[in-house]
Amino acid sequence: MRTTPHSATAAAILPLVGGAANVTSVAHCMTRLRLGLADRSLVDEGSLRALPAVLGVVDDDTYQIVLGPGTVAKVTPEFETLVASEAAEARPTAAPATAEASVNATPVTTEAPATTLPTTAQAPATAAPATAETAAAAAEPGGTEAARLAARGAALKAAQRQRHATPVRLLLRRIANIFVPLIPALIGCGVIAGVNGLLLNLGWLPSLTPALAAVASGFMALIAVFVGHHTAKEFGGTPILGGAVAAVIVYAGVAKVTVFGTTLTPGQGGVLGALAAALLGTYVEKWCRTWVPDTLDVLVTPTLTVLLTGLVTLYGLMYAAGAATSAIGTAATWLLSTTGVFAGLILGGLFLPLVMLGLHQALIPLHTTLIEQQGYTVLLPVLAMAGAGQVGAALAVYVRLRHDHSLRTTIRSALPAGLLGVGEPLIYGVSLPLGRPFLTACAGGAAGGAFVGLFSMLGDRIGSTAIGPSGWALFPLLAGSGGLLPSVAIYAGGLLTGYAVGFGATYFFGSFGVVGGVCEAERTDIAAPADPAPPTRTAAPAGTADPHDPEGNRTL
Repeated sequence: MRTTPHSATAAAILPLVGGAANVTSVAHCMTRLRLGLADRSLVDEGSLRALPAVLGVVDDDTYQIVLGPGTVAKVTPEFETLVASEAAEARPTAAPATAEASVNATPVTTEAPATTLPTTAQAPATAAPATAETAAAAAEPGGTEAARLAARGAALKAAQRQRHATPVRLLLRRIANIFVPLIPALIGCGVIAGVNGLLLNLGWLPSLTPALAAVASGFMALIAVFVGHHTAKEFGGTPILGGAVAAVIVYAGVAKVTVFGTTLTPGQGGVLGALAAALLGTYVEKWCRTWVPDTLDVLVTPTLTVLLTGLVTLYGLMYAAGAATSAIGTAATWLLSTTGVFAGLILGGLFLPLVMLGLHQALIPLHTTLIEQQGYTVLLPVLAMAGAGQVGAALAVYVRLRHDHSLRTTIRSALPAGLLGVGEPLIYGVSLPLGRPFLTACAGGAAGGAFVGLFSMLGDRIGSTAIGPSGWALFPLLAGSGGLLPSVAIYAGGLLTGYAVGFGATYFFGSFGVVGGVCEAERTDIAAPADPAPPTRTAAPAGTADPHDPEGNRTL
C-alpha cells in the first residue's frame, strides 16, 4: 500500500495513544481527531505534541488531537484503518473467545462519542496491568523517580478531569456531540443558500434558482430527524427510533392537530423540540426494556416508544419548544438592538476560551434555531470577531519574535486557516502556549464584537444564513436587515477592528520587551549564533513554559 503523509501521521499517532487495543472510539470534527481511550495513562503526550502534524492536544471527555481543517478529515479514515487492521491481527492471539467477549467487543465507529461505547475486549487486559504497575512503582520506596512523577502526573490529570466534569459542562459536551456531525451539511447548504440569494438579488439564472433553493432547503426542512437520530445515539437509545419520534415535528399532517386551541404547524419547535422528543423517547425505550419480556421486545418496545413519545411530542413538546424558540429569537434581537456594544464586547471576548475548551459547539442549537426562525443567526458574525482578534495577535507575535524561526513557521502555516475562521491551529500552536497573547487576542475579539454590536443598536443587524465557517469564509453567507452590501461592509469593518486591536494589544502588551532577561533585539539563541558560545543571560523569571523555546528562556 502506498504511504501518504496522512497515513504516516495516523501511523505515528496510534502507538502514542496506547495502540489499537486502547482505542474505543474514533470521531472527528472540523479540526480535531476525537478518541475514546480505555486508559489515558498509556498516552505519551509529550511525543504526541512533538509530532509535526499535531497542533495541540485537549484532554477532555474524549482525547482530542488538533490536526487542523482538511488534514483531520484525511487522517481519520487512515487512523480507523490502522486500528481495525491491528485489532484483526491481535484477535487470533487473544484469549479464547467466549460468547460474552463477542458481545462486549465493539468496533470503532466514526460518529459515536466515546461515552456511548464500551471498551474493547483487549483494552482491560492491557490497561489494568499498566496502571497497577505504575501505582506499585510509585508506592515502593525503591521505585524510580520517573515512575513516581508519572503516577503523580496521572493523578493530577484525573483530578483535573473530575473537577471539570460538572453536570452542566458534561451536558453541553453531549449536546455538542449531537450537532457536530451535522456541521458539514449545514455549511454546504448554507453556502448554496447564500449563492442562491445572490443570484435572486441580481436577477440572474431565474430558471436555476428554484432548484438551488430546493437543494439548500431540503436538509434544513428535515434537520429535526437528524437531530433526533443523533440524540438517541448519544444518550444510549436506538438511533432510528430517535429519528422516528423527531420526524413527527416536521410531518405536514400535524397541521390538523389542535393543542390548547391553537393549530400546530409543521416544524414547530424545530431542533429544540426534536432534541427533547428524542431524549424522551430514549428514556421510554429504556423503561420498556426493563419489563417487556424478551420474546415481545421486538414488537412492544418500538411501538410504545414511538406511540407514547409521539403523543407527548404533539400535545406538549411542540407547543413548549415553539414558545422557547420564539423566546430565543426575541431575546437575541433585543440583546443586540438594545445592548449591542456591551453584548458584542462580552460575546466576542469570551468566545476564544469556549473554543479552547471545545464548548463552542454547544451553541449550534441556538444558531440553528435562529436560522429556522429568522433566516439567519445574528450571533455568528459577532462571535466570528474572536477569530479576527486571534489573527491580529498572531501577526504581532510574527513581527516581534522575528528570530524565532520555528514559531514564525507555525504562524505561517496556521494563518490561512485562521483567516478562514478556524482558530484552533493558532490557539494551540501560538497564542495559548505564549500565555498573554491569548488574552490580547480575546481583547481584539471583544473590540470587533463591539463594532458589530454598535451597528445592531443603530438598526443594521447582520447575520449568517448557515453555521460552521467564519472569518473570510463567512462573506458568502451574510444577510441582514439593510441588504447584502451594508452587511458585508459592517462585517468587514468588524474584522478590521479585530485585526487592529488584536495586533496592537499583543504588540504593546504581549510581554516581548524583556525575554529571559535579555532584550528581544539582543537574542541570538534562537537564530543561528555567530559564535559557538551563546551570550550570558540572567535566570528567566517564573512563567509558563513555551514549547517553542526548548531552553525555557521566554517569559510569558
